[in-house]
Amino acid sequence: MKYKNLHRWDLQPEEAMELQRRLKKEVVLKPFNGELKYVAGADLSFPGENVGLAVVVVLEFPSLRIKELVHEKGSINFPYIPGLLAFREGPLFLKAWEKVKTKPDVVFFDGQGIAHPRGLGIASHMGLFLEIPTVGVAKSRLYGKYEKLPPEQGSFSYLLDDGGRTIGIVFRSRANVSPIFISPGHLVDVESSFELVKKVLIPGKRIPEPTRMAHLYTQRLKSSLF
Repeated sequence: MKYKNLHRWDLQPEEAMELQRRLKKEVVLKPFNGELKYVAGADLSFPGENVGLAVVVVLEFPSLRIKELVHEKGSINFPYIPGLLAFREGPLFLKAWEKVKTKPDVVFFDGQGIAHPRGLGIASHMGLFLEIPTVGVAKSRLYGKYEKLPPEQGSFSYLLDDGGRTIGIVFRSRANVSPIFISPGHLVDVESSFELVKKVLIPGKRIPEPTRMAHLYTQRLKSSLF
């Protein structure tokens, strides 16, 4: 699958942060009104210190059966720095994306969208490359404040930035289990992101099926490829 070539990746951390500030202005937040036929999930794992494995899984909707599965392994040249995940994982993800033949209607990322100190988490950043609606679903908070959730399944709270603007939703997808952090990436808004996640969440599972399956396959492939 083709993608837009936005910028080079060989940047210093300070340059990367400045680029995020600039690209943030290009992110479009709007309701998702399209039909869902295929949904995709992306995940990366790191079998070695400087080695990564990217997996993209495309699922049919609403059955959530696997339509396509691709992976790419390669070297990782950017250090782990909170808030700069896209610069560590993005290049390898895009190499995997080139192998995808089925265009998804939405891509879910294991990471943040606009719920990010500079408004450009990996879901937003990659959304600008893909020019497809993207949603970030993270397992922990990177940025923002929210009211404490009750323990019941289905409870949620809005995630706010320092100025009080809504940047995401904190959702308890399973009772008495840590919530997930949902934020729009690109070409969706906060409410649409929440609704899309609920559409691809299997009862009893904490994270939505596209990213859950992508993560499962990173673990399976890791043991066979490395």
